[in-house]
Amino acid sequence: MSGTLIFQSIVLGILLGGLYALLAAGLTLYFGVMRVVMIAHSAFLILAAYLAWYFNQQTGLDPLLSLFVTVPLFFLVGVVMQRLLITRLRPATLTMMSVLLTFAIALIIEGMLGYVFTGTQRRINLSYSGSSLDLFGARVAVVKLIAFGLAAVSLLALYLLLKKSRFGWALRATIQHKEAAQLTGIDTDRIAGFGFGLGLASAAIGGTALSLDSTIYPSLHWHWIGPLMAIIVVGGLGSVPGAAIAAMVLGLGQSLLQLPLGTTWAQTVFYVALFGTLAFRPQGFFGGRLAQRF
Repeated sequence: MSGTLIFQSIVLGILLGGLYALLAAGLTLYFGVMRVVMIAHSAFLILAAYLAWYFNQQTGLDPLLSLFVTVPLFFLVGVVMQRLLITRLRPATLTMMSVLLTFAIALIIEGMLGYVFTGTQRRINLSYSGSSLDLFGARVAVVKLIAFGLAAVSLLALYLLLKKSRFGWALRATIQHKEAAQLTGIDTDRIAGFGFGLGLASAAIGGTALSLDSTIYPSLHWHWIGPLMAIIVVGGLGSVPGAAIAAMVLGLGQSLLQLPLGTTWAQTVFYVALFGTLAFRPQGFFGGRLAQRF
């Protein structure tokens, strides 16, 4: 196994990890703010990917430009979904019932996509889809670089929003201690709605990034549930920076394991990491104090 091949895998693993961090960011927000396990997050990712494909097919619009439509739309859907559905769940059984509710929503989205677009696999073909660049000696597809750049910009924007804005202060206070946040005058219900909207907005961005380099079909969201859950558990439930670090580590692990094991078996890195975390460190490896900083 040559050093060049290993370096190529490391570069690709970093790019993949950045995308994973973006895809998992919304899941962390849902759980951190409301203790909601959002099974339908990956279904919304695929819905966003389909919308990017549809706009490209109908108007020739670049997927990145479709974000000006899908991000506000998904944010609004998230706020409405939290107000009309999530708030109706009893607090004592919120986590368990949220799994059942969002599982049903995932099935609805999958059925809707299958009805409208059929089960045929779709892929966006852009003028730069087949292009690649030499990155420090590694050949990298342009679409992977664009997806990583979109993920990096989005995560930086999320960081600044959570760290520097009044809304971010209120959101972080709600994540850290909801009851104490209420005592300081924070409208935690309103913050929860905005947090849910922000999570779905991240799904719009993540799904669009995914569409640049992936073949999509209605049931693809089931493929993503396991890896994304593994990322937020390993990172520490409710910890945005923990999820980002876990995504990078697992992305690198998957990329390097592809060399000896192949693409299919490399996916097991997520499930091994999930099992190991639940068995030996249920609070996650990258949560704890780190979560208080973000």
